[in-house]
Amino acid sequence: MLLHKEGRGPLIGFAITLIGLNAFIALFAGGMFSYIFLAISILFYLAVINFFRYEPRKHSDGPLEIVCPADGRVVVVEETEETELLGCRCLQVSVFMSVFDMHVNWIPCNGVVEHVSHTDGRFLSAHLPKSSTDNERSAVIIRTEGGDRILVRQVAGAIARRIVTYPEVGQRVDINQNLGFIKFGSRVDLYLPLGTKVHVKVGQKVQGNITDIATLPR
Repeated sequence: MLLHKEGRGPLIGFAITLIGLNAFIALFAGGMFSYIFLAISILFYLAVINFFRYEPRKHSDGPLEIVCPADGRVVVVEETEETELLGCRCLQVSVFMSVFDMHVNWIPCNGVVEHVSHTDGRFLSAHLPKSSTDNERSAVIIRTEGGDRILVRQVAGAIARRIVTYPEVGQRVDINQNLGFIKFGSRVDLYLPLGTKVHVKVGQKVQGNITDIATLPR
């Protein structure tokens, strides 16, 4: 198992904090309580390490393929009106990431980045439909070689408070590249053109850069 680069700072911070707390407790409390707290600290630190695990993955790419951008479970597959950035009706596919999923986000298609933005907002549960429009979020629009505009939205949740997005406007991006990272889980929304053939259904467990989400109409 590898650790993602976004975990370096938090892991060092947690390690220093836990070492300090355990030293304080051992010095002033001691006894069985210090051993119990040490065991809890080790389990907690292992859980944090699990949050930041990273697994390199390779997927065959194609001009019409849409690949899953995150590990998790599909919570939305529906036609909707995307008024914030695209201004048209789209097919929305949303993947919810629990704290047990790998939190890396992946580029879902080949193309050129047309738009990158970050919007401050609330921290509602990412399960809620209104989290897509009310929560803190980042958005990336990729124009494919066929001219389709694909919107990928990283959405913060009740626990997730830190969204990292890597692409820049004008950058050429491809399947197999990292889109970013949402620390401690949350949700990723995909907005696809009407006529796209979706290959997943609500409730399905999916894997980032492995599961085929959809095929574009052109």
